[in-house]
Amino acid sequence: MNFMNEMENQENKILEEQESQAYEPVEFEEGTMDASVEGEYRADEIQVLEGLEAVRVRPGMYIGSTDSRGMHHLVQEIVDNSIDEAMAGYCDEITVQLYHDGSCSVTDNGRGIPVDIHPKVGKSALEVALTMLHAGGKFGGGGYKVSGGLHGVGASVVNALSEWLEVRVHKEGKVYEMKFSRGKVTQPMQVVGDTDRHGTEVVFKPDPEMFEITEYSYDTLHTRMREEAFLNAGLKIHTIDERPGREQEDTMHYAGGIREFVSFLNQSKDPVHPDVVYMAGQKDDAMAEVAKHISKPQSEYTQADVVEASAIVDSMEAALVTVNSREGATEDDGNVSGAASEVLDEDIPF
Repeated sequence: MNFMNEMENQENKILEEQESQAYEPVEFEEGTMDASVEGEYRADEIQVLEGLEAVRVRPGMYIGSTDSRGMHHLVQEIVDNSIDEAMAGYCDEITVQLYHDGSCSVTDNGRGIPVDIHPKVGKSALEVALTMLHAGGKFGGGGYKVSGGLHGVGASVVNALSEWLEVRVHKEGKVYEMKFSRGKVTQPMQVVGDTDRHGTEVVFKPDPEMFEITEYSYDTLHTRMREEAFLNAGLKIHTIDERPGREQEDTMHYAGGIREFVSFLNQSKDPVHPDVVYMAGQKDDAMAEVAKHISKPQSEYTQADVVEASAIVDSMEAALVTVNSREGATEDDGNVSGAASEVLDEDIPF
């Protein structure tokens, strides 16, 4: 039986049950929905938002929502920059850490954000990356050949939506530090010490003025970082929770990459064959990896199976965005989710 069809049938049943419930219609008084505006539409009514103001006025346009999911997305935006360093071959370790004051840090051992003066803007590249939208090394300028994030808004959006943000860059024997509050510079970039390491550390606290919830879930972050470790073979990711009474930490490191990911997803099933089928290929600057492990079908599917399958579909769609590409699929490319659905729309037994 086609699993996707079975899952769709069960979802339809749930929808039918919900639609069968009686709802009282809502009546509106005549004229209450009038949205007309009197007067002419003039140039002085056109609002121009400077810098990162647009992010704070319409945060949902950049991170999807201002609920818990949107707040956790801030961490992912910073981690994506570290992942790009790993994909470029310059980073092999990332640490995500939660602190008692509600802040979070992301540290990597990559090359470090550039700190020299940008020739066009006249400011340090560090300030440009954190205060200007669509500024980054992923637009074909030579900074990255491959990248999982292509729009160049990640770090600046996190900065705009944080009560405060601090960044420290370890580069060429020096530690460069800069501080911000709600997207505005509070401490210009300055050298604060010497170092024998390299990489970037970003520490930030979500702004309670922007988010409904400002408390991180360790489980949510750990699950997402585990997926990143699976999808980037050889990359080591640490998650640490320092909050009192919640202290815990995990390290994820999977040399087998997506092969281990498939084994992990299939660990509670009855496999038809012992080994994961794995294929990889490259053409020009595009790369693709495929891993498959077939298991014996179950006679019946429960609601839990449907939820699990939906989560796996979401993971595969996220994974497809992580595929090495140059000027290829983007986060908003409808072909990405379509490709995931097409891949999964075959007889996949759980």
